Parts: sequence; structure tokens; C-alpha cells
Amino acid sequence: MRLRIGIAQLNSHVGNLRGNLDKAKKALNIAETKKSDLLIFPELFLTGYPPEDLVLKTGFLNDSKKILNEYIKYSMNKNVISVIGDLDFEVDAYNAAYIVYNGKEEAKYHKIYLPNYSVFDEKRYFSPGTQPLMIEMKNGLKIGITICEDIWVPNGPAVDLAEMGAHVIVNLSASPYTKGKPESRLEMLKTRASELSTWLVYVNLVGGQDEIVFDGGSVVINPFGEVVHSLSLFEETIDFIDIDPISSTRANLREGKRRHLIYETHNVEVRKIDKSIYKKDNILKGNKKILLLNKYEEMYEALKLGLKDYVYKNGFSKVILGLSGGMDSAFVAALAADVFGGENVFGILMPSQYSSRGSIEDSIMLSKNLGINTHTIPIRKTFETLLKELNVAFKGLAMNVAEENIQARIRGTIVMAFSNKFGYIALATGNKSEVATGYATLYGDMAGGFSPIKDVYKTEIYKLAKYFNGIKGGWVIPENIFTKAPSAELRPDQTDQDKLPPYEILDSILERYIEYEMSIDEIVEDGYDIETVKYVIKLVDLNEYKRRQGAPGIKITQRAFGKDRRMPITNGYKIWR
Repeated sequence: MRLRIGIAQLNSHVGNLRGNLDKAKKALNIAETKKSDLLIFPELFLTGYPPEDLVLKTGFLNDSKKILNEYIKYSMNKNVISVIGDLDFEVDAYNAAYIVYNGKEEAKYHKIYLPNYSVFDEKRYFSPGTQPLMIEMKNGLKIGITICEDIWVPNGPAVDLAEMGAHVIVNLSASPYTKGKPESRLEMLKTRASELSTWLVYVNLVGGQDEIVFDGGSVVINPFGEVVHSLSLFEETIDFIDIDPISSTRANLREGKRRHLIYETHNVEVRKIDKSIYKKDNILKGNKKILLLNKYEEMYEALKLGLKDYVYKNGFSKVILGLSGGMDSAFVAALAADVFGGENVFGILMPSQYSSRGSIEDSIMLSKNLGINTHTIPIRKTFETLLKELNVAFKGLAMNVAEENIQARIRGTIVMAFSNKFGYIALATGNKSEVATGYATLYGDMAGGFSPIKDVYKTEIYKLAKYFNGIKGGWVIPENIFTKAPSAELRPDQTDQDKLPPYEILDSILERYIEYEMSIDEIVEDGYDIETVKYVIKLVDLNEYKRRQGAPGIKITQRAFGKDRRMPITNGYKIWR
């Protein structure tokens, strides 16, 4: 006996109920053609994830129910059991999985474990379920249903399902990407399958949603903890595999269930479905090769997908950015050209009297290499005119950061003028090191609709740029951009290190303070100078107000600024004093 399972690793669009429904219908048609017994979708697929405060709108709740009913009706006369994610609401709202077969809602499951950390706010919107669900097919085959966090909990509902004899446990997931997570998540899933001696079918969402990227990487794991089918990271796909579900019984007889003896028990609901397994003319074998990526390939693909989906899902087709001749704008331009094609990327060169000849030449060379269109608007005269207008008010005061920032704000104004005139989305090019320390100008170089690299440290930008040149086979990002000292070029002979520690030191301190919440003493114990640590932390704390006003950007670390790391702006807790 072989069970054919369809894995719909698809990219849903939050709020685009009709578009998500169309994708679901197409997937069901393919599954029917492939004679699949099951078709598993990601978590909350029909609404998109996370729907956030849309869940508080009764109109949205009603419309999501109508879309679900359309899918149920569409499943009539199709011999495939669908497990699809959508909202449910009665008095409360629930994160639900619906079991749909032949024009009927056979059962529904409410997610029991609601995450409420990092980017997750599920307890704000949903009530938890109270009962695990298992469906039983005509031949006695038992399939347990779980949603995302349910499988991460060692003693969660999967334990109850395994105890009740589940041959297969499916997990509908929307697990966001962070650096290294695909590998650690896979290890967790392998452990869960082997300790429960059941098949585990994990179906993850793929695509970008505001700051979040979902990386896919769906897998099928046998009861011995071995991956028998692996889907690509960051790619939308529908795939199928045949499994021998009775091998879970054999594994349980041989290995038992490696679990704790004490756990919170739930009474499992068992719903029988009058469907037999298709007889198979051929066996669909899985891809046993685990499709993990190396560190910078993984990060690069996450940034590409996050940028692509943010731009397209918000109705744009072209992007615009300022080109300074520095690494940050060079890498963002390269990333954008790789995603949208050079013809859909517009770069503006805005040299001042402080811009080096090399920076201008590097920007021109970069643009030619990428095939992007450019326009040059010198800002010197505009800057001098503004200084003249401010001369009376500023009389007797030395030039300082105020005049430096005027230049950045002129550039921001020009970029946004082009954005408004031509309908291009403006990309800000600040990295996490700058965003963290406030080494950026509010309403200047921070201006833009999206900030692709705001969660990428400066040292990592160089490594990603090197990776980019490697896959392109040459110095597409010019060599000189790699070798010259980083500079905002807002005053003569300026470099970033005039105000910041070397980036290797700065990024190491920032990672400890932001990602791991380490104290000053703990960071110093790792070998860093106490005054440098205090200075860096002071910069981070004082610039929360800037970050709160910045454009959203792609989350790739454990603690990204924005909806992930949330600190009060008005905050009297100053550990650096």
C-alpha cells in the first residue's frame, strides 16, 4: 500500500483571497491529475500569513469563509483529500486547518499552540484549540493534523496523535526565515519524526510578506528520522511522493516512541472519511538529497525573494535608488538588477563637492555592468543655495552634522521626486550597522519605500557582494568598491571610522547586544574594550526614534529592527551611563 501525498509549497499573498483561491484550485487540479490521495497546503494559505489586524475585521472574516466555501464546492467529484489553512471564527477567531473532500468539509482543526514571540502575535488574534484531530481513511489509515508551532513543542499534540496510532502526521506551517534556520528546523523535524515513530509531512509557506520571508524547504521524513523527500528553499513548487504508511507501525514495534512519559494530554477527535487509497501504476520516489544552501547563498536568496515579493505584491514593477559609489548602494543595485532585470532599475548619481572622482566612476561602471539606467544630478548648487538661505540663522556657528545632513536630505528629496514622478518604488540602502548606530540621515538616505539590507550587517554586505560577483563570474560590482574605505562623503576626507569603530569590531558588538541581549559586562568578557562597548550601545539606544521612522526591510537575523525587536523610544534605562 502506498499513500500519494501532494505538497503545495506555494506563495500566498496576505489579503488576496481570490488570488490565493486560484492557486489552491490549480494545485487541486494537478493533484487530481497525479492521482494524489492527499494535498497539503501551508498554514493560513487562503488568507495569507500573517493576516495581522485583518483578523479583527468582520468583513475579512466573512470573506475568508466565502472563499473557503468556494474551494470546498470546487473539490466536488475530485478524489483528493485537501488539508488547507484558513481562518475559522465563531465567538473567537482560530488559526485552522480544514479537511476538504469531494465537496464537503469533513473536519477542521484549531491550532493548539499559539506562538507569541519574535514576529509572532498569534495570541493577539486567535484563541487556542483544545483538541487534536486525526482523520481515518476507509482502509484504516490514520493521519494526524498539526499546524506550525504544534510540531515544535516536544510534548504537543503530535504526541497524542502518535499515541492514537497515527501513521502520518502532517504539519501546515508558515515558518519565517532567519540565518541558519533551515538547517536547525530540519534537525528538529527529524528528531520529532524519530521520537514519535511516525511519518512527518512538513509543508512550509514560501514568499515575502512585508519584513518576513518564508523559505519553504518542505520535507517528508520517515519514522526513523530520515529525509525521503526534500523541496527547494525559496521556490514555489507542487510536488508528490508515495510513501509506505505502514512502515510507521513497523518502526514503532522496533523502536518504540522516544518521548517523555508525562505530558499534557488531549482527547483526540477522530473523523472517518470514506475514501480509499488510489491504486498506483507507478511509485513516485522522493528526492532524498537535502536541499540546504551555504550561508551566503541562503541569505542572498532570502533577500531576493523578500525584495521581489514586496515590490510586486505592492503593485510596483520598477525600482529607483541613489548610487553613491559605496558598497551598500552597489549591492542593493546589483540585487535589484538580479531580481527585476537591469532595465527595471533606475539609479541616480548625485555628486557634491565632497564626492570623489572614484566614487562617480565606480557608480558609472557599476551601472554599465548591471545594465541599469542612470541620471546624474549634481547637488552642489542646491546645497550652496540652502546654506546661503540659512546663513543668517546659522551665523557664527561652525559647520557640523546639520550641514552634512542637508546634503543627504537633498539626495533623499531627489530620489523621492523621481519615485513620485515615474511611479518607481524608492529603495533605501542603509545596512544594519548604520541603522543600529544611527549613522544615517532621517529624511535623507533613510528615505524610501523599502530598505532591503536593513537587517544585514556591513561586514556581511561585503561577503554577499563577493558572492554576487562569484555567481556572475567577474567584477560586476567593481573591485575598487571593495577596496576603498567606506565613506558618506559629506565633508572633506570623511570615512565611516571617524565616528564608528572598525566594522569587524562594531558588528561583533552589535550582534551581541541586539541578537543576544548581552550586557556590557558580558560583551567585555568576550574581549571588547569597555569604552568602545559603551559607546556603541549608547548609539543604539539613542537612535531608536530614527529606526521607528525608517522604511521596512527584510528580516534575516534572530532580532530584526521593526516588528521583531521592539524598544520604547522614551526610555530611561541607560546602561551605558
